[in-house]
Amino acid sequence: MKVLVIGGGAREHALCRSLSLDPDVTALYCAPGNAGIAEVAELHPVDALDGEAVARLATDLGAELVVVGPEAPLVAGVADAVREAGIPCFGPSREAARLEGSKAFAKDVMAGANVPTARSYVCTTPAEIDEALDAFGAPYVVKDDGLAAGKGVVVTEDVEAARAHALACDRVVIEEFLDGPEVSLFAITDGTTVLPLQPAQDFKRALDGDEGPNTGGMGAYSPLPWAEPKLVDEVMQTVLQPTVDELRRRGTPFSGLLYAGLAITSRGVRVIEFNARFGDPETQVVLARLQTPLAGVLLGAANGTLDTVPELNWRDDAAVTVVIASHNYPGTPRTGDPIEGLADVEAQDAPHAFVLHAGTRQEGGTVVSAGGRVLSVTATGKDLTQARERAYAAVGRIRLDGSQHRTDIARKAADEA
Repeated sequence: MKVLVIGGGAREHALCRSLSLDPDVTALYCAPGNAGIAEVAELHPVDALDGEAVARLATDLGAELVVVGPEAPLVAGVADAVREAGIPCFGPSREAARLEGSKAFAKDVMAGANVPTARSYVCTTPAEIDEALDAFGAPYVVKDDGLAAGKGVVVTEDVEAARAHALACDRVVIEEFLDGPEVSLFAITDGTTVLPLQPAQDFKRALDGDEGPNTGGMGAYSPLPWAEPKLVDEVMQTVLQPTVDELRRRGTPFSGLLYAGLAITSRGVRVIEFNARFGDPETQVVLARLQTPLAGVLLGAANGTLDTVPELNWRDDAAVTVVIASHNYPGTPRTGDPIEGLADVEAQDAPHAFVLHAGTRQEGGTVVSAGGRVLSVTATGKDLTQARERAYAAVGRIRLDGSQHRTDIARKAADEA
């Protein structure tokens, strides 16, 4: 089949890489893509937020499946426009994507589905904000109700910092702090059947030791040797299936990728947040471990035939992703710096390690930085220790002036495995 992927980050590069390895994919397109995706897919310019433009491009290309990567196009209704053009689309409708687009909507769905989550208040006035902060106490968890590219959440002991963030949002969700390690679990769904993927853990803080500001994610790993073997089954029964069933009951069926951000607390599993798309950088490690060809699974979700898709096969290998970010990320990142060493990784580290592009573009014959998170260096190995060694060896070959990366991705899990 001919597949069109919408987006231009490392998540989309991971999706395109997996699709390019699928023998059923006869043509692969990406819009707008990036310098790395250009090596595996034919790039086309498009305004990813313009549903009619995306649908028109898909029609012109003869695409038989459209995969919408980022959250903003989904919340803008791009998947609806593609489906209205008669083309199968992997990604939820505008209404269903509110599960990520509005924290308050997600809390309401969870309440209806009896999904375990943090107690919370939705606040729109300074008085409501003060009341909620007082009710929960430190550490304070303050979430912008809308999309914020992974940077709309503040967790702090400082009540003034919490209040300042809350006042800067039109509508805010303030909730109790959830203790315990965090887990990302993706599930592919057609609105009825739910197919869970393997769990991963990402690293949100900019600096080693989980210090520094929140980011879109600085690295990830999978599998989780410390997690209970029954974790996926438990989350399926208490979180994923009930949420999909509740959305269908409300007349807003969710088809696409349902991402549950979870806290494994002393009182059991709790949902921190839902996303309506593959997470970045967890996608990079999860897809590196997926053995089943991807296109048929995504098409099954888009067509409502996921119940006919065989059980997924997974490699025994572990996978680790280390994000290389530009100078000053997550503030105002510096862009336009040349990236060197990509060919060295390809020559010396493939196939066990590879580079997925996030914020890059071609300038003449040179790849340059074009965003905050620039590259996701991903590696597989027989265990997390070997995957880490391979990932960091590849990171060491890449040169980008002023760049930064964490040195402790998956270290604790590898040491304890």
